[in-house]
Amino acid sequence: MTPATYPVVTASGDSAAEFALSFDKGRAHRLLVVPALFDEANRLRRLTMEVMRRLDHADIDSFLPDLPGCNESLQPLGAQDIAAWQRAMVAAAREFRATRVLAIRGGALVVPRSLPGWRYAPTGGATILRQMLRMRILSSREAGREETQGGLLEQGLTEGLELGGYRLSPAMLADLQAAMPPEETEQTIIGQDMVGGAALWLRAEPGEAPAQADALAAILTVGMKA
Repeated sequence: MTPATYPVVTASGDSAAEFALSFDKGRAHRLLVVPALFDEANRLRRLTMEVMRRLDHADIDSFLPDLPGCNESLQPLGAQDIAAWQRAMVAAAREFRATRVLAIRGGALVVPRSLPGWRYAPTGGATILRQMLRMRILSSREAGREETQGGLLEQGLTEGLELGGYRLSPAMLADLQAAMPPEETEQTIIGQDMVGGAALWLRAEPGEAPAQADALAAILTVGMKA
């Protein structure tokens, strides 16, 4: 596993380099992995990396880019929206010469749509937003503050809102309310039933599941080499 970068255009029109983790040996099969979004990315990161390691053993290169504003990115998250993340993933696919793509969960909202591949348990933006709002409300209640989903959304759509440690802009919140994975793409859906076991994004803490990593990597390997 080695670090890599890919170029993006920032909200101000400047050029910037974003970080990516890669298994790159210049092989013919090259998979772009679009991560899950926000807290789900943390819960699924171990699974994602284990799948990439298995693909490396199967002679498949893979690339996991940071979304602008997340992880090692120097860009402010508050300047991002769904369209900016979509453009970034298109740039990553071009930079890494990806031949296929795997979008994980909410990553399906920002995946390069023309690239063939897979979407693992894709979900809509409204579902992600509801989960984050629920966590915010529970945390506030424990601290003795009463908040409501409607009140938080009203505030967020005018001022922005911090959810789960992520400062989201009004544009991002509006996008999440409406965003749905596209129905017609070159990408096949991989359901959790095809991977087996309980969904890791539902766990309270990040975890790992070697059997799930084996199953997901096997699906991808067969598809990449078909």
